[in-house]
Amino acid sequence: MRAYPYTTKTPADLRSPRHYLTWLGTLQLSTLVGGLLYGILWMMAQALSPLVIGKAIDAGIVGHNMDALWFWGAVLLGLALLQAVTATLRHRMAVSNFLQAMLRTNQLIGKKVAHSGEALTRTLATGEIVTAASYDAARIGQLFDITARLTGSIVAYLAVSAMVAAIHGPLGLTVLIGVPLLGALLTFVVKPLQKRQAAQREATGKMSAVGADTVAGLRVLRGIGGERIFVDRYRQRSQLSRLEGNRVASSVATLDAAQLLIAGVFSVFFTWIGAGLAVEQQITAGELISVYGFAAFLVSPIRVGSEAINAVIRGMVGSRKVIGILGTKDLVSDGDAAAPIPGSVLRDGASGVELHPGALTALVCADPGLSAAVAKRMGRFDDAESAEVRWGAVPITELPLAAVRSRIAFSPAEPQLFTGPLRHGLDPHGKHQDQAIWEAIELASGADILDAIDGGLDHEVDERGRSFSGGQRQRLALARAVLTEAEVLLLVEPSSAVDAHTEQRIAKGLAEARGGAAQPQHSTLVVTASPLMLGVMDHVIFMPRTGAPVMGSHSELMATQAEYHTVVVRSE
Repeated sequence: MRAYPYTTKTPADLRSPRHYLTWLGTLQLSTLVGGLLYGILWMMAQALSPLVIGKAIDAGIVGHNMDALWFWGAVLLGLALLQAVTATLRHRMAVSNFLQAMLRTNQLIGKKVAHSGEALTRTLATGEIVTAASYDAARIGQLFDITARLTGSIVAYLAVSAMVAAIHGPLGLTVLIGVPLLGALLTFVVKPLQKRQAAQREATGKMSAVGADTVAGLRVLRGIGGERIFVDRYRQRSQLSRLEGNRVASSVATLDAAQLLIAGVFSVFFTWIGAGLAVEQQITAGELISVYGFAAFLVSPIRVGSEAINAVIRGMVGSRKVIGILGTKDLVSDGDAAAPIPGSVLRDGASGVELHPGALTALVCADPGLSAAVAKRMGRFDDAESAEVRWGAVPITELPLAAVRSRIAFSPAEPQLFTGPLRHGLDPHGKHQDQAIWEAIELASGADILDAIDGGLDHEVDERGRSFSGGQRQRLALARAVLTEAEVLLLVEPSSAVDAHTEQRIAKGLAEARGGAAQPQHSTLVVTASPLMLGVMDHVIFMPRTGAPVMGSHSELMATQAEYHTVVVRSE
């Protein structure tokens, strides 16, 4: 069994849809060439059959030569066997080309989403990204699927033109010129189809975006009675998408009808001319049968050409959407500076906040958004925003991204849990035994969560952990953050959704696990204004509305800083 997609060693060429499709083609060149070869043999076996039948009639039946009849019959049988074998091989290659192009595109989109994060959602709706992976990638695959049949059809059409010319020169010229001219008539249908395909793709993306937003905020919407409003929005988008789909279907039906009409008219006209030549005894009876067979066969290349036009249009539209996603500029870039030694001070120059090793540090601000922004800058999610953050003596933006991600862990106020076994969600790299995972959950005061679910650590988490309450998600995310054993741990409001008794246990557990005595080279920043959390901190940094940050213990700041006192009391 082959594993798709194959590994990609060269970066994607995102200059245009044509360049991207060419790049994909070079990565699967062997199967593309194999598909072209088998497609040509398959179509040629069909194209030669009318000629062989005509020879059998002229030499065997009209000429009363049984040896010739047996010979041409054997040749026809050989062509039938060749057609059967090459049809199977061509189909295998076509499926392989389809899967490689589609899955490689999906893989690129998945890696882009995982690596870019907010860079995508700042410019693109979630539904657009989902539609690109589920819809556009398949359309790109279909374009590669049809290459074998299209190439075989073109070669067979040229071969039929030559064989008809051998029977009757002017008739062969009619085939050689007439088929492309008739096919050119399809362009009158293709242009409206292309516009409608693009319009349908836009409508589908917007519909998916509304659906994704609705699902993401379903619990909140139900709580405030806004579910019906979003359902109505989705219904409107769905109807627009349906109408655009009807327009596309109308163009596709017109295209199919046009190619069928053109092929039918040409077949009748071609056969009528052949019959007239036979009556005038310019061609033999066998050659007339061959001409009739060729006329019937030429319907297939015209049909494949029509299908290819549709596939190219969809593939180009889909490729344009895909490269729009893949070409989104990342918020962070990889650096090559030497990583700082363990225990280095992490400092945010914009705010003056410093994290020293071996200490639990809290960050308090009258505006929770500003303190959360400091933690996010230290986590390096946007190089532009983190430009003034230094780790030791090195700007954090110049460090290798892998080093930053492995040594600095950031946990937001509203964490997400991923689908799958809870054990894997808490310890995705499988570095810890169950006992260590249990201890981390106990530290986060989450033992009651496991008691309430089936399967314990093997429990299957729903999408985004929607089956858990906000407080349960916070505690599980805290356990996940502690299990990273990161040198720097940045926690934003890790206990804002739990009750006071639970928060007190969390504060005690966090102090035991991340305090200086337990982790002398590790530093932890907790963005919070909760007095229960602040009471166990080694240092508290207060960011007043004006002036520089002030550092001290919780009790010192409560006694000396009136603004700090107001913020904490208001929080309590």
